[in-house]
Amino acid sequence: MDQTDRRLISALRHDGRASVSDLAGLLQISRATVRARLDRLRHSGEVIGYTVVLKDDVARDSVRALMMIGIEGRGTDRILRQISGLSDVRAVHSTNGRWDVIAELGTDTLEALDAVLSRIRKFEGVTQSETSLLLSTRKSAL
Repeated sequence: MDQTDRRLISALRHDGRASVSDLAGLLQISRATVRARLDRLRHSGEVIGYTVVLKDDVARDSVRALMMIGIEGRGTDRILRQISGLSDVRAVHSTNGRWDVIAELGTDTLEALDAVLSRIRKFEGVTQSETSLLLSTRKSAL
């Protein structure tokens, strides 16, 4: 993937419904080049789909946080299932390094966040955690 591919993907992240003509004009390349690059990115598996982001998806979580979780022993699969089943969990990531799992959390209030943090910390096998509130999110343009 080169710089033009990255710029194309960035443009699609901002407007996934942009026409090939609009993308070509924005990137200052031909429509045929845009079409060929999109086809190549889809066929190579780099682009696997397009999605719609609704206002409610962005506005529903007044409080967002990342919870890094340390797990003891072989209970990771069980704990991942438990965490994934909680309604305030937006995503769960396995990772390497100090933490075994990172959970993305979203709630309406700090009290609700405190409740879900407390619940996760009580899961058998969770040995430690650290939580960071997400204060703002910026999307980088390539």
